[in-house]
Amino acid sequence: MDYKKSNAPATTVTRDMMAVSADTQNVYESVRIMGKRANQIAVEMKQDLDRKLQEFASYSDNLEEVFENREQIEISRYYEKLPKPTLLAAQEYIEGKLYYRNPNKDKDNF
Repeated sequence: MDYKKSNAPATTVTRDMMAVSADTQNVYESVRIMGKRANQIAVEMKQDLDRKLQEFASYSDNLEEVFENREQIEISRYYEKLPKPTLLAAQEYIEGKLYYRNPNKDKDNF
């Protein structure tokens, strides 16, 4: 997933929770859906960051060889400037890009 191409805001935005919960009819369920997606996004971002920083890992035991790596700093700054996972999840939910289901509600239909 390309997080930079998302149109999610980089800062906190006040949202009308009644409008957000229009499709589930429950504010708490909507927040739970966004929270679970935010956790998934955070894990993906962490894995991407770890994979990119792994290229710069130093396995030497000599402490005198420790120095700041410019590319490593740039990668870290890039990830710091990205929108937070909660904002990305909220934007996906509002745009209708999330698929979710409630097994308890599905169970009642059978």
